[in-house]
Amino acid sequence: MGTHMTSENRPLYSKIFDDLKAKIVSGEYAAEQQLPTEIELAEMYGVSRITSKRALIELEREGLIYRKRGSGSFVKKFEPQSQPSELNGKIISMVLPYVVANGLLGYIQGATEYLDQKGFYLTIHSSNWSKEREKEFLTSLPRKGTAGILLYPVSTLKNLETVYALHMNRFPIVTFDQYYDHVPIGSVVSNNFKGGYLACSKLLELGHRRIAFVSSIGIEYRSSVRDRFFGYCNALKDAGIEVDLDIIVQDFSDRYESKDRQECARSLVAELKAKGVTAIQSEHDLLAVDLLRAALELNVRVPEQLSIVGFDNHDISSSVEVPITTISQNFYDIGRRAAETIVDLIENGWGSVQSKTEIDVEWIERQSVSSWGE
Repeated sequence: MGTHMTSENRPLYSKIFDDLKAKIVSGEYAAEQQLPTEIELAEMYGVSRITSKRALIELEREGLIYRKRGSGSFVKKFEPQSQPSELNGKIISMVLPYVVANGLLGYIQGATEYLDQKGFYLTIHSSNWSKEREKEFLTSLPRKGTAGILLYPVSTLKNLETVYALHMNRFPIVTFDQYYDHVPIGSVVSNNFKGGYLACSKLLELGHRRIAFVSSIGIEYRSSVRDRFFGYCNALKDAGIEVDLDIIVQDFSDRYESKDRQECARSLVAELKAKGVTAIQSEHDLLAVDLLRAALELNVRVPEQLSIVGFDNHDISSSVEVPITTISQNFYDIGRRAAETIVDLIENGWGSVQSKTEIDVEWIERQSVSSWGE
């Protein structure tokens, strides 16, 4: 999440990764051919050397290239491998937008432990926030013998036609973290509406009335963020407070993920404080941390002058300068329930699957919130 993003809300390195992978798959880069160096790629794409290096690392992890110290990166010769007969029909593939040492590992652990008990094997595939790469996995994995797909979508606005086609073809697919409207497939998600409602209502109980909702992506882009926003709006309505569009900030990922990310956060905090905002409800913890640090740089005291609430209970939320109050998701339980759902689908058919399962969330109060006026 700390990686710089493109305008499509995906890491910069993924553009290089996708381009090089396409050239390798098409044969434009032949087996044993040397790829451009980190420095050459950085110049070609106008990025830092760290970004180009990350793209090469991901290609190596994918098994497409190998790297020789002091010599460079080379296209790996494809060695076709047959699938062991004991794995036939027993592989479940999990498609994720990214893999980091936090919540996503909870998803993986929960799914793996259940699938192990049922005699299934889990493979992990990262789309690197690329809707094109996600679509590639959704179309290729069924042809390669995968028995079912657990999908964490890049966006619930993307690849709808592919997901719906899989559903109509009766291929087992279950989404987690998000769900697609109007596609009656199984999904396992946090109760994001409750989380959004809970965060706002707790701030209201503390005396805040000017509560901003801040999301770097468009509210419609992911069902999770949309439902958190709806919960926020309903908490205001129940308190007799009108929803003020002037303090709802969304869809600024182009500016936020630029080289001067922190300047964007400082500008945002300054604008909201000028509008009388006393509390910010953030899309997720990493954005909340950036807003916290921006406030501190502007000499805005947190929580005395500005309360901040995140979402996820990310590891960093408890270890920053002012520990962030947040809404905790049970990633392990989501992963396990998603695995249970897809195994049920495989073994018992479509009539057995509940369309959407919601996992409860929890308010975790830390030092970033206080009563207004304290």
